[in-house]
Amino acid sequence: MNVSFHSAAIVGTGAMGRGIAQIAAQSGSTVYLFDTKPGAADAARTDIHAQWQRLADKGRITPAQVTEWLARLVPVAALHELAACDLVVEAIVERLDAKQALLLELEALVAPHAVLASNTSSLSITAVAAPLRHPERVAGFHFFNPVPLMKVVEVVAGLRTDPTICTRLADYARAMGHTPVMAQDTPGFIVNHAGRGFGTEALRIVSEGVADFATVDRILRDQAGFRLGPFELMDLTALDVSHPAMESIYHQYYEEPRFRPSAITAQRLAGGLLGRKTGEGFYRYVDGVAQLPAEPAAPEVAEPPPVWVSPRAARRADLYQLLKNLGARIETGASPSAGALTLVAPLGFDVTTVAVVERLDPTRTIGIDMLIDDAATRRRVLATNPATREDMRRAAHALFARDGKAVSVIRDSGGFVTQRVVATIVNIAADICQQRICSPRDLETAVTLGLGYPLGPLAMGDRWGPSSILEVLFNMQTVYGDPRYRPSPWLRRRGAIGLSLMHEEP
Repeated sequence: MNVSFHSAAIVGTGAMGRGIAQIAAQSGSTVYLFDTKPGAADAARTDIHAQWQRLADKGRITPAQVTEWLARLVPVAALHELAACDLVVEAIVERLDAKQALLLELEALVAPHAVLASNTSSLSITAVAAPLRHPERVAGFHFFNPVPLMKVVEVVAGLRTDPTICTRLADYARAMGHTPVMAQDTPGFIVNHAGRGFGTEALRIVSEGVADFATVDRILRDQAGFRLGPFELMDLTALDVSHPAMESIYHQYYEEPRFRPSAITAQRLAGGLLGRKTGEGFYRYVDGVAQLPAEPAAPEVAEPPPVWVSPRAARRADLYQLLKNLGARIETGASPSAGALTLVAPLGFDVTTVAVVERLDPTRTIGIDMLIDDAATRRRVLATNPATREDMRRAAHALFARDGKAVSVIRDSGGFVTQRVVATIVNIAADICQQRICSPRDLETAVTLGLGYPLGPLAMGDRWGPSSILEVLFNMQTVYGDPRYRPSPWLRRRGAIGLSLMHEEP
């Protein structure tokens, strides 16, 4: 096989180290396994062998491949036995001092041409390599767990990294069957940086009393198309991983408001409610199955009131068509009659503000999220304001559930759940492009492969309208007076011509 590195070493044989060793051996490298814990390297080899054997039992690989690959895994008992390796990947504890000490020791052992790579997810490659005499031979090589299944690898250049090192590592990632993305040395690199908006904004929504965990998850799955809601995802990854990552990126960016962590996760972490692995997180788990609260049924309303739609509603024509399809009695006068249900569809603004500005009766005013085309969603989201009458809330819920589509009714806030989360995701992604942390193409690839989003964040912005995303951000900044919703200059500049253009700006 034509591989960039014929002999590779993995230092640290936990879950990440084992995964990297597995695909490295499959690519054709002889892979040396070392761990300071006695017996850990041998245990890793046994575990990887068992993984391959299961694949062979299912007919996905041949017994001959298992034999061939296993012969390439070589546990060693001492660090000096790695001296002849072309590449050493450290996958040890996520502590700067420990990684620096290991790389210093390795630098004195391996040949001058050997590459030293770090699988760090949050530490600066420049800082990791700083004590070395030759920091140019150090780069980030960040895989995601589980390594064999997560097909993206971040190749990270420190300030002193030789560019040819990154090219060789990218080629090696391809030989392993993975997709490399090239990143500059910034906090969170690409994936963990771009992923900040999903969980942190969802946590803010819950902390404001807008909706509960299950409702937020349902909305983002059914309306925006995410495979998992943010709280389901945090339960899967576990809060002892995700909360420290939130804090790390927040502090490394000198308390940038967009990345502000939440007291909700800090408290749950302190209480040991970590997620699936402890049996309880945002949800309680029985035999690995989340125990979700029942969704409120649509109310039965004998005679729904007529409906009047604000002339400023987003997608007003689409909303009229939806109401016709649902059999609503639609008013078309300049103002609603005394008994009409009044619908507004703001982008970024709260229902209360819209009712006041448009001089509507707040007791009869309900908001509906029209950021995304209704035909593309499996759920509709309505929002009450503090003065909305119960009969109007029930009438609106019943009306929009007539065709069987799920309906969530949330409390008032600036921006609906999907608007807030999607706009934050797109805005952070635009800022990554503004800082030239990576190319737009690598950003889209990293996020879709590393986070499993339905679309890359830039394609997401294009799909649902850059001008609408900007309107959400501008209006939310007005409502909240918070710099976390400040639109990225890149988003403002590129919004008119499309966000997901894959060529580079000059």
